[in-house]
Amino acid sequence: MIAMESRTLPAPEPNPETKSYWDAAQEGKLLVRICTACGRAHHYPRALCPFCFSDRTEWKTASGNGTIYSFSVMQRAPVPYTIAYVTLDEGPTMMSNIVDCDFDTIRIGMKVKATFKPTESTARLPMFTPA
Repeated sequence: MIAMESRTLPAPEPNPETKSYWDAAQEGKLLVRICTACGRAHHYPRALCPFCFSDRTEWKTASGNGTIYSFSVMQRAPVPYTIAYVTLDEGPTMMSNIVDCDFDTIRIGMKVKATFKPTESTARLPMFTPA
């Protein structure tokens, strides 16, 4: 089943810690934070590493490629949609939506790639589509 209507997506509310992330999304780039102390990538973007608590983190442009870890199709929503956990090739897992495909074809382990969808404002949200 493919959603025939599009959902109105709320605009993100950037804060100083996430502004770079949302600015990059506006340009069609997906960023992750990398800790230079322990070397691990993390998502949701935050200045402190959730693994070693170091403040030595920096932005890295992600490939936008990943694999579906888990998903659920919200068929009873006014406009059906799919929410999923996607494990990025860079390591972190992020919650997002799977779009532009037939819901019945989505599978755990499916390769996906980032796409950026407009919101009710001019901002764009990272989502994923089958690769």
